[in-house]
Amino acid sequence: MMTRGAVILDPGVDGVAPPCRHFGVCGGCAVQHWRDDAYAVWKSDLLRDALRRGGFSDAPIASLARSAPGQRRRMDFAARRTPRGVCIGLHARPTAVAVSTARKRGSGPGNAPIVDVSECLVLHPTLFALIAPLRTVLTRLQGLHRDASVIANLLDDGADLLLRSDAAIDRADRERLIAFARDHHLVRISWALGKAEPEPVVVLQQPRITFSNMPVDLPPGGFLQATAVGEAAIIDAVLSGLPQMPARARIAELYAGSGTLTFALAQRTRVAVWEGDAAAAAALRQAANRAGFGGRIAVTQRDLARQPVSAAELQGFAAVVLDPPFAGASVQTAQIAAAKVPRVIYVSCNPAVLARDARMLHGAGYELVAATPVDQFLWSTRLESVCTFSH
Repeated sequence: MMTRGAVILDPGVDGVAPPCRHFGVCGGCAVQHWRDDAYAVWKSDLLRDALRRGGFSDAPIASLARSAPGQRRRMDFAARRTPRGVCIGLHARPTAVAVSTARKRGSGPGNAPIVDVSECLVLHPTLFALIAPLRTVLTRLQGLHRDASVIANLLDDGADLLLRSDAAIDRADRERLIAFARDHHLVRISWALGKAEPEPVVVLQQPRITFSNMPVDLPPGGFLQATAVGEAAIIDAVLSGLPQMPARARIAELYAGSGTLTFALAQRTRVAVWEGDAAAAAALRQAANRAGFGGRIAVTQRDLARQPVSAAELQGFAAVVLDPPFAGASVQTAQIAAAKVPRVIYVSCNPAVLARDARMLHGAGYELVAATPVDQFLWSTRLESVCTFSH
């Protein structure tokens, strides 16, 4: 039996044969075995339950915006050298025994098994086609002793890879990666030792992604919404949540990344942007200036977890739009609640922390006027959502 909120899901009623051969082992798609209509209800219920826990018991939930199989344009792969060669894929689905053992040993996900994928139904075919040849080239790299990760982004003109390995790559490794990029028509390969700043190994085309008709040079491993369809649904919900604004109104955008939402917002009014990642902030600023939006988009780099935009700084804004990371934005939300900005549009990728942050807005007197669930992590337990609050 599986649960959907307080409802028991009977596998005889709600179950189907999972389509992927890796189901039950791979940690990526945990609920492929649900009938589609039951799955869709459960996804919407994740948002409904989060908002109820946040104090909004009668939440107006819009229809689920869905992404189809084969549309994931961003994936973070794990790679590991084994006696049989390099395996590349996603971490295995943890079992209760494995979790208990890891806790006792004090080990983390770096020791989790990796599923060497031979198919992936959610991944865009262009990215999936790189897995087998990437496995081959990683096997030959001197710069991979045991573990590595590969962030793959599908940009406007092709795939962009960021390799993080546990040893330095040498000249021969660089030549292998350059040949790989040319053979498979990549736009760029970057490399970093562990968590160090990435450096380009080869750039064959400008690594650009278009946000609301504005080209942005995405930094290595830069953030993208998981699917283009999901991104469009998020933008539509955010724009629908904006209030009527006078000509001189301003919007504050927090956790802006490289501009996923910024250019859509700037077509409505002036936007003051805060972003913590230096490379993302620089890419956004450069794109805004190149497009002649420098007077409508003001970019500030700031770590919002350590130094949130204060309630005093938020005075005078017609709306705040925030798209925080998985851990949410409790410190920043407290400042927004204190400022009582008339409209708050919260883009969430984690229902649990959405409930926590929404509770602060509820306590400050905000009302929920709209909520849209966005399923761009197909068959997973993750859910994106856009919630509009009014004061």
